[in-house]
Amino acid sequence: MKNFGLLLLLFLISCAPAQKSEKFGGLVLEKKSFADLEGFENDDFSQISGTFSLSCEAVEKKSAVLQNAQIKIEPKAYFNACKKFQKLDKKDNAQIKDFFETNFTPYLVTYNGSSSGKFTSYYEAELRASKTKHGKYKYPIYGKPNDLVEINLKDFDQELPNKRILGRVQDSRLVPYFTREQIEKSGIDAPVILWGDDKVDIFLMQIQGSAVALLDDGSNVRVSYADNNGHRFVGIGGLLLKKGLLKKGEASMDKIRDWLKDNPQIADVNMNENPRFIFHKISDAKGPIGALGVPLSSGRSLAVDPAFVPLGSLLWLDTVEPNGEPLQKMVAAQDIGAAIKGAVRGDYFWGHGEEALLQAGKMNSEGRFYILIPNR
Repeated sequence: MKNFGLLLLLFLISCAPAQKSEKFGGLVLEKKSFADLEGFENDDFSQISGTFSLSCEAVEKKSAVLQNAQIKIEPKAYFNACKKFQKLDKKDNAQIKDFFETNFTPYLVTYNGSSSGKFTSYYEAELRASKTKHGKYKYPIYGKPNDLVEINLKDFDQELPNKRILGRVQDSRLVPYFTREQIEKSGIDAPVILWGDDKVDIFLMQIQGSAVALLDDGSNVRVSYADNNGHRFVGIGGLLLKKGLLKKGEASMDKIRDWLKDNPQIADVNMNENPRFIFHKISDAKGPIGALGVPLSSGRSLAVDPAFVPLGSLLWLDTVEPNGEPLQKMVAAQDIGAAIKGAVRGDYFWGHGEEALLQAGKMNSEGRFYILIPNR
């Protein structure tokens, strides 16, 4: 009987149901119309065309992402929508708007009785680097370590959680991988893909996940996320605030960067209190690669908590920019983040460069989103 109830629940969530809302745990999807979405008539839907096409391509290769979250999307309905979308003129705003209104139904996402959540944002960092170690280019940017081992508990017992664990083998035992402090002090068995000229810039790249490296030979390369050391993430902003090293209201990314560079004597100690370390790879992608495996789109990609929101899904975002202006647009769930936890939680990808840093570092807005479920 339990299995029957679970199957029925998954079916109801995966389609656009006739009922007003669906409940599972503290998560509720409340059926709405597109007329309920503030700002919907003002969006330029042609700007989401490339983003949604990339999601379609990625999800076709790994449809399981649509079923891994509490909110589940029926793959067949999703793929049918993708097929219809590919026949459209991707530059025709009115045509694309009509497509979404015809083929999807929006649901307001609420959790424990509230539709309000926290929305931050991130950007693609920039740093200076060289392919060889020389002069000021002395700080290694590591690729994935040769001794990094990955296991999933479910591979050994189907009753165990579907949990990815990272570590290394020592004396025939799997032990936690080295922390940031251990890596910085002793190095690791890993390829060095580039040499940076500033430890703070490398640290910030790790927080953001990727960067554009301006090389000393005049060329540029994109450095993308490859893996991590399996340790928990500790936010540097909250740490500096707690210690009184930054004042309330000064924990924006640009202010954090300035403080770390202005205080090199104690910057290392504070950076090392975040034990998480990110490994990178050189990429020829047109943008930073998100967790869905596609290049992120400036202003159209959102990092979500995949425990609640399926990667590949379309969302209507309703929040505000750092200057208080409305930020209401269609976005795609294409990324995740260590600090992005909760059903109504998102990290908006602002883009690349200094302006993106200034905007992303200041954003900490209240907002909500609607998930667009493809009609059957």
